[in-house]
Amino acid sequence: MNRHFRGKTAYHAGLSAEDRISTDYERRGCPVARRRWRGAAGEIDLIARDGDGLIFIEVKQSRSFDRAVQRVSPRQMQRIYAAAEEFLAGEPRGALTNVRFDVALVNGQGEVRIIENAFGHG
Repeated sequence: MNRHFRGKTAYHAGLSAEDRISTDYERRGCPVARRRWRGAAGEIDLIARDGDGLIFIEVKQSRSFDRAVQRVSPRQMQRIYAAAEEFLAGEPRGALTNVRFDVALVNGQGEVRIIENAFGHG
């Protein structure tokens, strides 16, 4: 399988995983406000509203939950924090907005695990 095809397959698998997670959050009463929001610091996969607060969600899809969670690096967490700060600048309460950082895992069978407050912030 060539690299271009694998890249395209991974891209579409990622979109599918984001759709699945988005539906899960909306079902729990947290509407998704933004998908693939991009700031100068980086991209946030999903941003959901939880009342007056926000949930910044990193979606990871892999064959197993263990492999998916290993793909969240400390450097990536820093980029997500920085992008979240940029996003919060446009919110009415700014940096005073209640926030949570979740990691949503999707395995090869399409099963979902949500790790709330995954980065120990919020």
